[in-house]
Amino acid sequence: MVLELHYGNTNTYLIKSKDGYILFDTCWAGTLPLFYKALGEVHVKIEEISHLLISHFHPDHMGLAGQLSGLGIKTVIPEIQKDHIHDADNIFQKEKNHDYIPLDEKDIVYISLSESRSFLKDLGIDGEILSTPGHSDDSISLWLDEGTVLVGDLNPLYELELHRCTRIEKSWDLIFEKAKGFPAIKDIRILYGHARPGEKKISSDAEIYQLVKTIMKITDKGKTLEQISVKTKTDPQFVEDVIRMYLTHKDVGVQGILDRIEIKNR
Repeated sequence: MVLELHYGNTNTYLIKSKDGYILFDTCWAGTLPLFYKALGEVHVKIEEISHLLISHFHPDHMGLAGQLSGLGIKTVIPEIQKDHIHDADNIFQKEKNHDYIPLDEKDIVYISLSESRSFLKDLGIDGEILSTPGHSDDSISLWLDEGTVLVGDLNPLYELELHRCTRIEKSWDLIFEKAKGFPAIKDIRILYGHARPGEKKISSDAEIYQLVKTIMKITDKGKTLEQISVKTKTDPQFVEDVIRMYLTHKDVGVQGILDRIEIKNR
């Protein structure tokens, strides 16, 4: 179970563990009273939160980490973030934010990505931490085996066409590959740091083949791209690619369209 907390400009989340919750991200330093209020709204006590994960060490995602550490919440730091835990210190100092408390080393639990699954399992959570750089070098995502992924500020999936052949695309590919390891999952629930929640359908080759065939048939009936996207519940960019290949390549078949789309996106 994942609960979203509403108390600032950053979306933060509580993930249910066997003995309480872990927190994914915080908001800006100075929002602690609002954080308490948000906890009250979802009927969670601060004492029930055992650990904090931070998607990346920008000030709007880790601002409360030091204060929460002082309240007994352990901050979990994968090794790829070890050199970044004080990245925001200068920013808070320059703005003279007196609410900000830097993280104390003694309150940090360092783990490797490879041991993140066993670490989370001990907390009663089935999932793992993934390195998903793109927005920043230290960006991580939390994959939950139920089919939910918390991605922080990884550029939203609907912008992916703008980031082909970049670390952002590679990070999304890593998430998609992780999802394919769970055949029962048909749709990934995506929780962003600032954007609204989204979904991504995970389709088999046979399902994709049938989807393209359906789009071709509906196109022949004169329906618009938007109408086809709504009817098939498919990403508009994929529908547009299929229609373009279908209309510009005479006698092309389903596999021909899929091959051309794959080449286009390499």
